[in-house]
Amino acid sequence: MAQSRGRRPLVGSVGISNPQRVIDACSGTTKLQLAQFYQRIDRWLVPQLAKRPLSLVRAPDGVDGETFFQRHCGRLKMPHMRLLDRALDPDHARLMQADNAEAVLEAVQMGTVEFHTWNARSDRIERPDRIIFDLDPDPALPWARMVDATRMTLQLLDELGLDAFIKTSGGRGMHILVPLDRRHEWEQVRCFSRAFSEYLARQAPQRIAAKMGPQNRVGRIFVDYLRNQKGASTVAAYSVRARPGLPVSVPIARDELNELGSAAQWTVANLAQRLAALRCDPWARQGVVRQRLTRTMLAKLDAE
Repeated sequence: MAQSRGRRPLVGSVGISNPQRVIDACSGTTKLQLAQFYQRIDRWLVPQLAKRPLSLVRAPDGVDGETFFQRHCGRLKMPHMRLLDRALDPDHARLMQADNAEAVLEAVQMGTVEFHTWNARSDRIERPDRIIFDLDPDPALPWARMVDATRMTLQLLDELGLDAFIKTSGGRGMHILVPLDRRHEWEQVRCFSRAFSEYLARQAPQRIAAKMGPQNRVGRIFVDYLRNQKGASTVAAYSVRARPGLPVSVPIARDELNELGSAAQWTVANLAQRLAALRCDPWARQGVVRQRLTRTMLAKLDAE
C-alpha cells in the first residue's frame, strides 16, 4: 500500500494527486493503480527509455477523453526528468529524457499514459541506432494476416542479413526493431526503410501497402517506415497505450508469434503474469546487436 504525503499517496518518492480518478472506464484502472503498475515494471521499462529523447502521450481526463502528444517538458513539474541540451532542438523548448523510475512516475502524475522514444540516443542524436517498422493493418483484417505480414517482414530482413526483434504495438499491429551501428545518417536510414517497405509491397501488392492513409491499406497492411526520420518516435516497449483496457506494448520471441492472439494481448491487468512466466528476456540481445546497412542490401531492394 502506498505511503502518503499529506493527502497524496506516495508511489516511490512521487505523490499522486487525485489517486482514485479512473483513467480507463473499461478496466476501472485509477491513476494511482497506473502509477503502481509503472513502478512494478520499472526494471523492464526504464532501459527502453534511458538515454533517448522522449515524447509523452498525456490523458488528463482519461483515455476516453482528449489526449496530448508532448515532446518538450515545458512547465510540467518533473524534477527527475532530464532536460536535454537546447542545441539538440534549437527551434523549440528543450527535449526531455527519462533515465530513472522517478521521472516515469512524475510523468504519470502529470497525466501521462504512453512513453515514446526516438530511434537515436541523445549523446549522438544525428546517428540513429535502430530502424523500426510499424505494421499497421486495415482494422477489418483477421489477426492471421498480421502474423503473416510479420513473418514476411522478418524473412526479408533475414535475407538481407539483418537481425531483428519484435513487439506487440498494444494496438492492432506489430513493431519490428532492427538495431544499427551508429554510423548512418538519418537520411540513409529513411531511404533504406522506405526502399524496404516498397520492396515488400511490390512482392505482395494484395497484402502489403507502402503508402500511408486508410484508403491505401484497405484489405492490406501498411509497413510504416515513416518513424525512421529525425524527430519521429515510437511507443516504447513496456509502455501502456492510451486505449480502452490499457493494453501494453510487449516484446516477444519469434517462436511466440503463432501463440499470439492479438497486438493488445497484454494489459496493465495481466502483464505481471507474462513477465513472471518468462524464462528469458526475448530482447536480451537487442541492446548489444550492432549492424550496418550496405550497398548490397540496397541493390537487392532496388532490384526491380
